[in-house]
Amino acid sequence: MSKGVAMVSGASRGIGAAVASRLVSEGWKVSLGVRGGRMPDWAASLPAESVLACAYDAAAGNEEARWLAQTRASFGPVGCIVANAGIMVPKSVIEAEDDEVAAMMEVNAFAPRRLVRAAWQDLRASGRGRVVIVASLSGKRVKSALSGSYSMSKFAAVALAHGIRHAGFDVGIRATAVCPGFVATDMGLSLSGRPAEAMTKPEDLARIVSMLIDLPNEASVAEFAVNCQAEEFF
Repeated sequence: MSKGVAMVSGASRGIGAAVASRLVSEGWKVSLGVRGGRMPDWAASLPAESVLACAYDAAAGNEEARWLAQTRASFGPVGCIVANAGIMVPKSVIEAEDDEVAAMMEVNAFAPRRLVRAAWQDLRASGRGRVVIVASLSGKRVKSALSGSYSMSKFAAVALAHGIRHAGFDVGIRATAVCPGFVATDMGLSLSGRPAEAMTKPEDLARIVSMLIDLPNEASVAEFAVNCQAEEFF
């Protein structure tokens, strides 16, 4: 029996692929938002009744409604959104150009808002709609000068999750900002000298996301911080 329909953005690799793979294994029908719409290699052998690949570019500014329509046409109403697509420009708030900051805001904050807004009626109708915004510990603190511009967008992503939680709480929608530190993905490995084995694994974040969306309405989690290293607060 299907647990419902989930949409996962940035699902071709890394965190998004790990989350989508786990949800499929647990009985969800999962719509993958991927650039170009090609089925990722990791999902190629999965049954068509469980997984769907749809062209989606979070930077485009207008593709959320189309992706939702394709998902509904194949799988039915959507009960879960995992907004994972993200970009980073490693520049300080002084060095970054306006268009670079705007691009991060577009992908990391504006696109998830549009996606949830497009699916709002479905999430509301389910009585237990679930939204996970994959933010970052950079949405909780500014760790370095080079992460400052990225932090602007991820602080916005964390605020978005809180805003969704408040807007939908009375109709059973629960939203969580998942805030990881360094994760063993292409992005994480390019930003740190830490070896992959010393970073959080995408599969462990997938376990966390699965747990969060499976919790009952009476166990709402607003934020979930995950770290691979000791910091004063995280």
